[in-house]
Amino acid sequence: MKIYDVSMPIVPDMPVYKNKETKKPLIQVVQDFDTAAARESKITMDVHCGTHVDSPLHMLPDGGTMETIPLEHLVGKARVLDFSEVEGGIGKEDLEAKDIQPGEFLLLKTKNSGKDEFDFEFVYLKEDGAKFLAEKKVRGVGIDALGIERSQPGHPTHKSLFQAGVIIMEGLWLKEVPEGTYFMVALPIKLMETEAAPARVILMEGIRA
Repeated sequence: MKIYDVSMPIVPDMPVYKNKETKKPLIQVVQDFDTAAARESKITMDVHCGTHVDSPLHMLPDGGTMETIPLEHLVGKARVLDFSEVEGGIGKEDLEAKDIQPGEFLLLKTKNSGKDEFDFEFVYLKEDGAKFLAEKKVRGVGIDALGIERSQPGHPTHKSLFQAGVIIMEGLWLKEVPEGTYFMVALPIKLMETEAAPARVILMEGIRA
């Protein structure tokens, strides 16, 4: 069985959204062996840092928080779709060629996965693409960018998906993952009453959902 860890490493100099210093994790050693019998550290971290799951509250004032997302929606079959040749944004026309079915959890692989730095022109999911996926009644959608949309006033991609009950996952690392179907385990940290949570996400070959 092959396992792909598609989570971003959490390190102080990791890529963060729009290179904002306030979004970078701060990892501090509280005590070490020079001062105590054990080493201990603490971390200060934005909940949208690295690989993470968004809850509807991120964009909808009356939206649900992280504890409203059922774990069974984050564990099970997921399909990686390769859009590495797409420039700009993934639209309805791109998605129509992928035979998308209701209930699928889709992971969008783009040229974003080949970059170690934040790209202000990252490939994103366009509004018409989001509406198409909402109409298809997919279970969730993830992307290998630190945002699922950019340069769209009013955040229509987020809102179209959230309003349809579609889970959003951002910050995946899909560079080494071929297009295909996998068994996904995506476990957000058990934060309560937040609009997002960092997650460890793995994809496994050869396991039936």
